[in-house]
Amino acid sequence: MPNKVKQAWQDGHAVINGWLAIPNGFSAEVMAQAGWDSVTVDLQHGVQDYLSMVACFQAMQVHPVLPMVRVPWNEPGIVGKVLDAGAYGVICPMVNTRAEAEAFVSYCRYPPAGKRSNGPIRASIYGVGTSYQATANEEVLCIPMVETREAVDNLEAILDVPGIDAVYIGPSDLGFSMGLPPILDREEPQIMAIYERILTETKRRGLRACIHCFSPAYAARMIAMGFSLVTIANDSGLLLGAARAAVQAARKG
Repeated sequence: MPNKVKQAWQDGHAVINGWLAIPNGFSAEVMAQAGWDSVTVDLQHGVQDYLSMVACFQAMQVHPVLPMVRVPWNEPGIVGKVLDAGAYGVICPMVNTRAEAEAFVSYCRYPPAGKRSNGPIRASIYGVGTSYQATANEEVLCIPMVETREAVDNLEAILDVPGIDAVYIGPSDLGFSMGLPPILDREEPQIMAIYERILTETKRRGLRACIHCFSPAYAARMIAMGFSLVTIANDSGLLLGAARAAVQAARKG
């Protein structure tokens, strides 16, 4: 199937992305019905493993969300496996240099554009009537994370790597690397200046900028600022927030 996130971007729409930390197909199925454009399984900081990721993909497949993954690290084995399982986009943490970005792109792309090994055991079911291998390099989103001072220092070099579709800001680690508290919805002038620079440099190259947010209001602000994809919290955080609000409302009543 075509990449719906790419289509939304081409049509001038921002994408609202869900985030799965809970390793359970049923919770993924519930999340997939909430109206997200895409839903990302978090293999880095979530409680997910490879098999729970596959179960989440299977549960979400009947709903109109695009399945993506944040891998735990910039390593070819796991990047290839999440793509073979059916991920339509890969978000990679801690990409700090041009060389690291080049390596990541090579793990996402089949030859001659990269060195991804052939074996799309589950992803090939999306290629019914066509060849998955013939379209994968075009359809798969390759999204390195910019989340350290070093990555910001090397921003233009990273963005100039052929094959990158977007960059994803990790506000918590970005602030942490600059001696600030590790939070999401940042307001520090120096951080906002970095956001503006990323938006300017991605737009100049025809790329997209993505960001992880905590609140819906901040996510809406980031869309207005120019971000093409915003993530709102994660499933466990949204569950806790809704449950806590329900308990507090009942006690007040």
